[in-house]
Amino acid sequence: MAQNEESAKRFWGEFYGPNMGYVEEQYELFLKDPDSVDPSIKVNFEKYGEPVWESQNEDLAENVHGTASINDVKKLTSAMKLVEAIRRYGHLEADIYPVGLQKDRYSKLVDPTTYSLSEEDLKNIPASWLWDHAADANVKNGLDVVSELKKYYTGTIAFEYDHVNNDEERQWLRELIELGNARLSLSDEEKKQLLKRLVEVEGFEDFLQKIFVGQKRFSIEGLEAMVPMLDHIVKNATAQKVEHIMMGMAHRGRLSVLAHVLGKPLDKIFSEFHSSPDKELIPSEGSMGINYGWTGDVKYHFGAVKDVKDGEETNTRITLANNPSHLEFVNPVIEGFARAAQDERKHSGYPEQDFNKAIPVQIHGDAAFIGEGIVAETLNLSGLPAYTTGGTLHIIANNLVGYTTDQKDGRSTRYASDLAKGYEIPVIHVNGDDPISCVSAIKIAYDYRQKFHKDILIDLVGYRRYGHNEMDEPRATQPTLYQDIDAHPTPAKVYANALQDKGTIDSEWYSSLKEDREKALRSIYDGMKEDVGNPEPKRMPEVLKNGLEGFETAVSLDELQEINTQLLKRPEGFKGFKKVERILKRRENMLEDGNKVDWGAGEALAYSSILRDGIPIRLTGQDSQRGTFAHRHMVLHDAETNDNYCPLHGLERTDVTFDIRNSPLSEAGVLGYEYGYSIQSPETLVLWEAQFGDFANAAQVIFDQFIAAARAKWGDKSNMVMLLPHGYEGQGPEHSSARLERYLQLAAENNWIVANVTSSAQFFHLIRRQAAMRGREEARPLVLMTPKSLLRNQRVASAPEEFSEGKFQPFRNQPGLKISKKNAKRLLIGSGKVMVDIEDALEKAEGKFDWLRILRLEQIYPFPEKDLLKEIKDMPNLEEIVWVQEEPKNMGAWNFVDDYLRKHLQNHQQLRYIGRPDRSSPAVGEPNVHKMEQNEIIKSAINPIIGGDSQ
Repeated sequence: MAQNEESAKRFWGEFYGPNMGYVEEQYELFLKDPDSVDPSIKVNFEKYGEPVWESQNEDLAENVHGTASINDVKKLTSAMKLVEAIRRYGHLEADIYPVGLQKDRYSKLVDPTTYSLSEEDLKNIPASWLWDHAADANVKNGLDVVSELKKYYTGTIAFEYDHVNNDEERQWLRELIELGNARLSLSDEEKKQLLKRLVEVEGFEDFLQKIFVGQKRFSIEGLEAMVPMLDHIVKNATAQKVEHIMMGMAHRGRLSVLAHVLGKPLDKIFSEFHSSPDKELIPSEGSMGINYGWTGDVKYHFGAVKDVKDGEETNTRITLANNPSHLEFVNPVIEGFARAAQDERKHSGYPEQDFNKAIPVQIHGDAAFIGEGIVAETLNLSGLPAYTTGGTLHIIANNLVGYTTDQKDGRSTRYASDLAKGYEIPVIHVNGDDPISCVSAIKIAYDYRQKFHKDILIDLVGYRRYGHNEMDEPRATQPTLYQDIDAHPTPAKVYANALQDKGTIDSEWYSSLKEDREKALRSIYDGMKEDVGNPEPKRMPEVLKNGLEGFETAVSLDELQEINTQLLKRPEGFKGFKKVERILKRRENMLEDGNKVDWGAGEALAYSSILRDGIPIRLTGQDSQRGTFAHRHMVLHDAETNDNYCPLHGLERTDVTFDIRNSPLSEAGVLGYEYGYSIQSPETLVLWEAQFGDFANAAQVIFDQFIAAARAKWGDKSNMVMLLPHGYEGQGPEHSSARLERYLQLAAENNWIVANVTSSAQFFHLIRRQAAMRGREEARPLVLMTPKSLLRNQRVASAPEEFSEGKFQPFRNQPGLKISKKNAKRLLIGSGKVMVDIEDALEKAEGKFDWLRILRLEQIYPFPEKDLLKEIKDMPNLEEIVWVQEEPKNMGAWNFVDDYLRKHLQNHQQLRYIGRPDRSSPAVGEPNVHKMEQNEIIKSAINPIIGGDSQ
């Protein structure tokens, strides 16, 4: 406290004459309304409090209206504004562009003349009046202050942090910058090693260009400093024993990062240009690749894993995620990787998180960062309890052009990084030609992340030496920019020249460095074995073809009753919402003989029994704690205190976590995150629930490029579950269909399971089977159409013995209909809610239905073909197979099941379709029209005369 008082006295002691009177007047205004005074003065009142004049100034204080004019005061306040402007807007004049029209920038916002200040005016102002660190920097007057601050804020490294609302963060950054600690001071040997690293990267890219002329590689040239920046992250993370670095990046520079940071063998990279078989190559020490799938991918999509060892002990594992051409969509995936690595799941309740176990690193393209909505979705996750990873290190690989699109056509903002400012993420701009500034920027970013556990972004400004890929001709679309690039030396050459000018190296040392790199690469290439014929095509693992039958999922009735009793217990004093508690209370006797278990209760029993089996669960979605349709109620709220309680956290004899969270209004971002979590933590059952099934439309890239295809392309194995509410209740086109047809269109090579179940017991066994597959070769995702209106329909409720006996049935007999295989003439097959509607109609109908055999297809893919064939063989008088659905003919499952059904038709049999006709919209908007259509479908399905379309 005494130190603060002394600092205030020293500061106010610099004022004299009329300045003192002016400051006192301003302080009186400040006390009435802080916003009524100039911000540059306000900040001093907030920091130093009431003006306190030193004794030697008392005489001057008595004569505040002395000889100095009000103009002196204006000069002082103008100088204060200038100093603050340099902090805020210095980046507008910073030397951050190596090439292009912006490389010599000027901003009037940091020009003293804008504030009516001359050099003489600034010289007449004591330095300490304008800057706290004047004494530290050994500057004497205002002109010195301006010069010094411009050196810090307008050089090859520049800062934007005024948008960060946290005072501690801003102060930390400001002091780091203004004490001269932002730019690293490297020894001569460190500078030479930095140059050597740049030469290694440049030499690698140059070698590829010469040997594999015209082949796509999306080179790093112009942004080579990215590699030593990543080196810095690895070095510090290893020293601090961070267990994981989770990296995601698009194509630009990916091969160089794989080679130099992940240690991917160079001969392996060369062979991929030649398409040599993998068996001809031996990975280098300390590097291991991800197990690739059977269809493979192009070389600049693959990821890799590297263990960084300290002696015999592995300190840090670096993972570069596989990434498709949908650029930024890997962002949430690697965040899910990181969170899964950070979470400790070996206890009941929510996981305990350790930010230091994993650091996410995202490398973005400049056009994609500002252009792709998935970036904003992922940034929004960064501060949310369910999704935070303790800060991500972002690097924009800024090559100034988006494919062939200029910046003026690609974004509405000045910088590609401006999106981050809306999330209070500090931004560091840095010139890619100055590698010392680049590694300085990454050090600041790393230290900031470790201290504040927040995201931070580096805008690494460089260029691309060639077009978007090496087959493009950029001079057709950016002629003047490429004239500049063609004449511009490489970053390594720019840095080498700077070191030569300072006498750190000579030209021979640099030339020798380049020659040695060329010889080393040539030796590796020449030493490769010749391609010995075409490689054998890889095949899908055999276990995926028939890996769903051997799982026992029943749970004894005694254990289910014990679980149910514990789910109804509450902490002492907990006052739950009465209406919700009444609903849950009804479950008390549901497992007794003669009673039934509804959907919500069956789901609770499924999750509880899985936890009892020692399998942690993570369930997220926009309203998943309560359930969009108010059926789940797995997080209860005290009606008086708003404290939360999850009944599944109160289960006895569980030692794993149940992590149930409400997500933000995001699909692509959250689904990508959960997919990443499931890859990194295969022992966890990860479920994502769409609010309505059609909401998953907004995450189609994640389904297409990752969940459906990742194992075949890259070998990434996920066991996650997607719960997509689906069913036609007259709610219109938006919330009827979960677009079942899209997932069936993607179904192949046993890549996932697509199901549409109609009972709580079926759901119970299906989810338990999914959990049992975790970490095994049989593992695959599950896309599950879940009910809406059926959630409280007693027709989907199941008897207790259906949980304690049996297992999941891909085909299920239609309840309430007597089985008469001998007399059956029509085999009616359908899936989902329409089959429950038919059950209801049959119960109300008159007459016999021994001519009708009905099966519910509960697992659509993999299609249970053997079960179907057995059923058909058992019906000697079968005349027709009829598929019924409530979706339009060009949607739903019809186009998928058609081939399977037609395949087993006999000569005298026909296949017919009953359902809505082809439509462009999933459903009508008028409830009465919907009801009429639905009734016609059901009537046609159970009427022996009225049929659908013969196929």
